Amino acid sequence: MSAEEQMACDAALAASLQESTPEKASHGRGLKALPALNTPSPPPAVNRITEYEKGASTPPRKKEGPAFEVLKKIRSPNDKRSPIQDLPNEILTHSLAHLSPTDLTSVALVSKRFHDLVTGPHAWRSAFAHYFPGEASVSAELLDNEDDTGEFVRSDRRTFTRLTALASWRSEYVMRTRLLRSLARARPAQANGSPNAARSGQSHTVTPMIDYNSQLFTVVNHLHANFGNSPNKRPLRVVHGADDVGTATSSDPLVAKTESWGLTDPQMFLQFSERFPGDAQYGLGPGDVVGAPNVMDVSQPYGMIHGEGSPGGMVYYRSSDEMRGHFLQCSSGLSVPDMGVPRVASPEEAITSVWIAKSNAIPSLTGGLIGMLSGSSLGIVTAYALGSIAGANNREQRFARGEMTARWALSPGVPIIAIATDPEYSLKRQAQNRIWVVVLNALGEVFYLTKFPKRPSIDRASRSNDEALERSAWATGRGVYWSLVEPSRRTARPDPYANSSIDGSYSPRSSWNGMCLSGDQVQAETREIEEFTVKKPRDFRRMCEGWDMQRKLECDFAGDDGCNAGEHVIVFDCGLDENSLAVVRRYTRCRFKDCPGTDLTSTSPLTTANEAPANPPSLFGSTSPPILSNSPGFSFERLDESPTQDDLTGSITPRPMIEEWRTSTFSLDGLKHVQVLASAIDESVFATQTTSEDPLLGFSGRSTSSSPSVTPLSPSGSIDSSADMPGQRARLMAIGTKTGSILVWNVRAPTSKSAEVTTTIEPVRIIHTDSPQISCLAMSSLYLVHGGNDGLVQAWDPLGSSMQPIRTLHSRFSLRARRQLVQAQASAQGVGINMFAAGAICIDPDATVLRGVVSLGNRLRYWSFSSSAADEYKSRKRRFRRSERGSNNNGEKFSGATRTNLKTHIDNERLELEREQEHRKKEAQRLAGRFGTQFLDGNEEEMMAYAAILSQESLEMERLRRASDTSATTSTTAVSTDHSNLATGNATPGIPSPRMSTPKTDDELDADIAEAIRQSLAPSPSTAAFDIPIRHAKPKGRKSSSARPSPRVSPLLIGSSKAHEMSDLDFALQLSLAEEQSKQQQQQREEGDFPTLSSRGGHGKGKSRTG
Repeated sequence: MSAEEQMACDAALAASLQESTPEKASHGRGLKALPALNTPSPPPAVNRITEYEKGASTPPRKKEGPAFEVLKKIRSPNDKRSPIQDLPNEILTHSLAHLSPTDLTSVALVSKRFHDLVTGPHAWRSAFAHYFPGEASVSAELLDNEDDTGEFVRSDRRTFTRLTALASWRSEYVMRTRLLRSLARARPAQANGSPNAARSGQSHTVTPMIDYNSQLFTVVNHLHANFGNSPNKRPLRVVHGADDVGTATSSDPLVAKTESWGLTDPQMFLQFSERFPGDAQYGLGPGDVVGAPNVMDVSQPYGMIHGEGSPGGMVYYRSSDEMRGHFLQCSSGLSVPDMGVPRVASPEEAITSVWIAKSNAIPSLTGGLIGMLSGSSLGIVTAYALGSIAGANNREQRFARGEMTARWALSPGVPIIAIATDPEYSLKRQAQNRIWVVVLNALGEVFYLTKFPKRPSIDRASRSNDEALERSAWATGRGVYWSLVEPSRRTARPDPYANSSIDGSYSPRSSWNGMCLSGDQVQAETREIEEFTVKKPRDFRRMCEGWDMQRKLECDFAGDDGCNAGEHVIVFDCGLDENSLAVVRRYTRCRFKDCPGTDLTSTSPLTTANEAPANPPSLFGSTSPPILSNSPGFSFERLDESPTQDDLTGSITPRPMIEEWRTSTFSLDGLKHVQVLASAIDESVFATQTTSEDPLLGFSGRSTSSSPSVTPLSPSGSIDSSADMPGQRARLMAIGTKTGSILVWNVRAPTSKSAEVTTTIEPVRIIHTDSPQISCLAMSSLYLVHGGNDGLVQAWDPLGSSMQPIRTLHSRFSLRARRQLVQAQASAQGVGINMFAAGAICIDPDATVLRGVVSLGNRLRYWSFSSSAADEYKSRKRRFRRSERGSNNNGEKFSGATRTNLKTHIDNERLELEREQEHRKKEAQRLAGRFGTQFLDGNEEEMMAYAAILSQESLEMERLRRASDTSATTSTTAVSTDHSNLATGNATPGIPSPRMSTPKTDDELDADIAEAIRQSLAPSPSTAAFDIPIRHAKPKGRKSSSARPSPRVSPLLIGSSKAHEMSDLDFALQLSLAEEQSKQQQQQREEGDFPTLSSRGGHGKGKSRTG
């Protein structure tokens, strides 16, 4: 049936319905049918259907005209003026922001105005904001909003971590775009070959990606690499481990070879599900036992540590220079209540978290006391030593490898599920009382330490006993106190009938010696800890809320609030259980002074300077300026932050610092049923620096080694706060979900103003990948790398310059493998060991170096891309041509000694050496001409001695000159006063000496100066009766004994040996002053008190004016 026939049928049906309706109504009432009224009939059905469809559909946006229209202006042929010059700077800056970096640099050559715009930071910041949308990429409305209605406010300030030390908006824009382009091209980098391969003369083909086997039997899910960025310049090495079986190996990715470390270790471990089949993990189910998958941590310089997640589990450690490991000391059941040593049941204890040092920071600062940490299911934290390592051993006490050194009972009965430490901790951070370690338990409580424990001295002979070592470890732990983040304190379940005898929000923990507890108090505390350690998980689940052993922990130890605090602790509630939701919380540490209420009545108002009678400023005087001045750096918001006078002088006791933790929540942007599987935080070099360590905030002046074309960052040329620098010192963090999405936030987003308010932080970027699930993540300041459970590994731009991945590092496996993976997920047994998934990712902390490692099952893929395009932008002053020690490869342009390229390489090297020598020669000549470094052909010590002699001589001459000036001034004042009295004839013997007279005030000096100016401008008569002509004699010979009162010679520059010349000169000056005074008196008698300027020309100094 056609559309016309259908419409006709609908119209006929509507007419029949209208006719039958009155008949039915009249028949129902039993009345006679009334005549039809002249009422308007309803519209036909076809119209109602059309209107309903129109109402359901979204009305299309009305296409209006353009926002502005460019009209061609009628110009005369002789008009050479450019219309662009009439545009305001805001429009020009907005237009220039759409240019590429190269074109934007070239625009500076157009005119002086364009040069001023381009060399300023505003054009580059706008260009950066246009190319990298940042937060605007999250909302599609911001990207698709073409009408400027004012509903959405776009911000041109992006939050990111900068790539270079002394970065500007220009350098960040150019560097970031070039590095992303290099990442997309994926050209191989010229890497330094292995020393072993260099000695053997092997020549390897440079490839951007290398695949090799890890020699492990299961999925590699732990990676740690040393990329050679440290000062020791160690070669590239990667350590990879699998916590399923508890083994780890190391390899050299440059030669794709696995080393022998770890291959001969026969130790294998079983999982909790294999030892206790049928029991629920993570303390769920009946809640009688705590079990979790085995945990592991690897470190390239120090080895690996493994913990068994089953009851009775132990800690296994293998050093980097050992072929086989050994088990570390566990709890022996020792109980000494007087010393605060509780009984810990080793058969009931499982290892739920471990940590091993990745750098030498913590072991060296603790004197070798702490190199490894482990957390158990009973809430016990244990510290172990790494042994004899360079720079980390105490001279007084030597620690054995894996020796137990300290123990704490933080949350008895509640498992410790995560441990995080600061790898960049230093003496400076220790002096600032910053956090160095954070732990998390199953109830979401966060504990932290700011001090290092110190071991009491014990006899070495007694240290061979395990019980003595454990007793000493508990005593060492009492030297410091673990603080609790108060907003994370456990929450008790509602108990309206008081069935529970213990408050669910209370938990005992180990005290410290600073509490000065008595012996009975220590015993009572120890007994209470023992009571809590024997409780089952079901008891805590019944008393407290929030039991979850699958939480994740990330820390930003470099966050700074300006008061030696500002660390951020991020806790992830993954939402993997049925009745739980995914929540990401941030706890921020804030410190501020305890400022008591000040008396406002005693404080002078800010407008005092304006209300006080202001004296007119003197033209030549030194009248003090008002208190309030319109200085560009003044801000009323910083008045409460400025120190008082008592603080500056130190006359009062320093105010105590108040510490509090403020809570923030990261928004999931409306995503439903989110389950967090992976998390990562930016570990780049500049992301792990505090404000005091940041070179961009601490440097003064420009540096030629940072960038050849640094743009001004502020009008004063320096940066005062983090908000003024590119990126605002942000640090990004990301999570991967079970649906294949990635959410990115700024960890250092602003905090709330008070601890009672919880703020919400919106995501910076949301990425929807093609992977079914996100299995691992890694981040740097430049890009983000995700790994999926289907083997897909891709690199993304977290700032949103492209909605597509920048580079695919590994494509997904075949369709057959993916089909098997889907079938395994749907089965009752689950996937199990997924050999297709990406297990772990490790990338270079230097964001300008494009390299990293990813594990795919038990295989590894190493990528190293060339970043030469960005290297061209860097300065070439510091150029290290030599490669590593023991290597025959240059590493820059030559790889392998083959016959084809050896001759060319020698010629290139000779030419490069000649250029370098010429450059050094020119530089030496420039320094010699400017600073005289080659004067008298002396060495550096002789030049320094010569400079010291010259400085001493100049100091003596300056001292003599000042003394002569003082004596000359005194003599001149005395002589001039005497001659003045003799000339005027008003000498009075009772007048005191000028040396004893009171100095004139500013008003008197102003009056004298004004009088002298008026006399100089007044016309002098042509002749006078008392004119005394003074003739200046011409000098004869080199010196003349006669007086020469020349006005060109200042009397202050003549030595004290010419006193008679000074007297003659002063006498002549006094006669001249007497003459002028007589003229003034005569004019006042003739013309009155206010003489007028004469219109006729005179012989004075001023110009004649017509009255």
